Amino acid sequence: MKRMIFVLLASVAASPALAQHGGHGQPAPAPTSAPPATCTPEHAAMGHCTLPTPVPAPAPTPRQTCTPEHAAMGHCTMPAPVPAPAPAQTCTPEHAAMGHCTMPPPAPTTAPAATCTAEHAAMGHCTVPTPAPSPAPAQTCTPEHAAMGHCTMGAQPGASGSADPHAGHQIGNATAVVPPVAPPPAEAFSGPAHAQDLFFDPRDAVRSRTGLAREHGGLTASKFLIDRLEASFGDGREGYSWDAQFWYGGNIDKFWLKTEGEGAFGGEFDGVEVQGLWSHAVNPWFDLQAGVRQDIGAGPDRTHLVMGIQGLAPYWFEVEAAAFLSTRGDVTARVEAEYDLRLTQALILQPTAEADFSLQDIPEVGIGSGITTAEIGARLRYEFFPRSGAAVIAPYIGVSYERAFGRTEDFRSAAGEDADGVKLLFGVRTWF
Repeated sequence: MKRMIFVLLASVAASPALAQHGGHGQPAPAPTSAPPATCTPEHAAMGHCTLPTPVPAPAPTPRQTCTPEHAAMGHCTMPAPVPAPAPAQTCTPEHAAMGHCTMPPPAPTTAPAATCTAEHAAMGHCTVPTPAPSPAPAQTCTPEHAAMGHCTMGAQPGASGSADPHAGHQIGNATAVVPPVAPPPAEAFSGPAHAQDLFFDPRDAVRSRTGLAREHGGLTASKFLIDRLEASFGDGREGYSWDAQFWYGGNIDKFWLKTEGEGAFGGEFDGVEVQGLWSHAVNPWFDLQAGVRQDIGAGPDRTHLVMGIQGLAPYWFEVEAAAFLSTRGDVTARVEAEYDLRLTQALILQPTAEADFSLQDIPEVGIGSGITTAEIGARLRYEFFPRSGAAVIAPYIGVSYERAFGRTEDFRSAAGEDADGVKLLFGVRTWF
C-alpha cells in the first residue's frame, strides 16, 4: 500500500518536468487560423489566430435602410430623390418652400359670414357678404348709431303725458324707447343765484361780476370814418362830395352820426344830409338802426324818420339799406353796397353801387316816383399805416357813372341838367 502511494506521488512530480523537457526537444506547434466567427481582434492581437483580410464590397442597400448617416460613412449610396407633388392636404407652405412638393393655387371661396373676417377677406381667402342694415332695439339705438345709419331713432312723444318710462314708438321690428322728460328738482333752486356769494362778500362779488362783464364784451369803443372825401371832374362840371360817419358804444348798442353831401366848386351846397341813429345788433353781422335825418339846402329843409339795417352780407359785401318818412309824408329809400377787393395788403380796389327810390313825385326837390337815380363806381386806394398809431390815410383815384330815371330824368332835363354822366374822382379815405 505504501509502495502504491509512493509511485503515484512520483508520477505527479515527474509530469511537469517531462513536459518542460519535452518542450525543449519538440518543435512548437504552428498556429492555426481560427474560423472568423471565433477569431476576434483580441485573440488575433495575442497571436492565437489570424483575421482574414476584409474585402469591401458595398452592397446596395434598400432605400428604407440607407440613411443619410450611413451614406456619409460610405456604407451605402442614397438614390437621387424624385420630387413628386404631394397631395394638397399633406403639402404645407413650409414643405413647398423646401421644394418637397408643389402647392396648388387656392381657389377663393365664400366663407360663412361668421368665419369670414375682414382680415381673411383682405388676403383673398374669402368674401365678406354685404350686411343688411336692420333696425336695432330702441334701448341700443343711440343718436350716434342713428347718425351712422345703424338704426332709426323714434320721435319723442309730444304732450302724450305717458307715465310709463318705457313707452315708445314701433319702428319696424323694434320699439324706440323715449326717456321721460322732467323739470329740474326743487333743490336746484334752493341756493343763491351765484355760488360766489357763499365764499365772498356779496358786495365785492357784485363788483367783480360787473367788471368781468364789462371786460368781456361790455367795453365801449368809438370810430370816426371818412369813407369818401373827393373831388369830381366830368361833363364840364367840377365839384366835391363827402360821406363820413362816427359811432360810439358797445358790441350790442351804438350811437351813429352820419353825414353826406355834395356841391360845386365856387358855389353853394347842392344838398347836405345829417343822420342821428341808435343801432342795435340783431346778430353778429347786422345792426338794426332807427333815428332821424335832417336835410339842409337843395330845396326846403326837411326832417325824416329813419329805419334801416347795416352790416356785412355773405362774401364780405358791406350793405346798407334805409327807408325815410318825411314830416310832409314823403316816403323814400336808399340801398348801398360796396366790396373791398384786396390786390395786395395795402392796395385795395373798392367797387360801389347805390340806388335811390321814391314812393311819389316830389317836384320841389326834383325827385320823381320809382327808381330816381342809380350810381356805380370803383375806387383804387393805397393805405398808409403810420407806426405812431395815428389815423390811417388812404388816397385813391376812381371813376363813377350816375343816371336818373323816370320823372326824375324829366325834372333834370327841365332844369337844364344832364340825365347821366361820368366823373373822374380823386380823393382820400381815412379813419381813426
